Amino acid sequence: QAQLVESGGGLVQAGGSLRLSCAASGRTVSTYGMGWFRQAPGNEREFVARISWILGLTSYADSVKGRFTISRDNAKNMVYLQMNSLKPEDTAVYYCAATTMVGTRTSSNEYNYWGQGTQVTVSS
Repeated sequence: QAQLVESGGGLVQAGGSLRLSCAASGRTVSTYGMGWFRQAPGNEREFVARISWILGLTSYADSVKGRFTISRDNAKNMVYLQMNSLKPEDTAVYYCAATTMVGTRTSSNEYNYWGQGTQVTVSS
């Protein structure tokens, strides 16, 4: 089992920035990669970004490309999501997730472990 704990959410004005953190513990050695997903009220959970532990390969949803950056610190078992130029439509609960599946994984069904989520609210 891997345990994931997110932090860093909050309220920010449009155009502002936030940095989310995800602390991974437990059997993280069994995971291939990490992802960030988000879910707004009434919407399905959607993919935001992902990164592989070893090579640091990244992928992003089109809606956040150029504004969000995912990174990891292997020594600390931490994953980060730097969010710049935030928009009201970025408002959601953001979840950190871990997958044991190799390759680029962007579906929530492909992730085995989840954090509890952190709220991000962007005001206009």
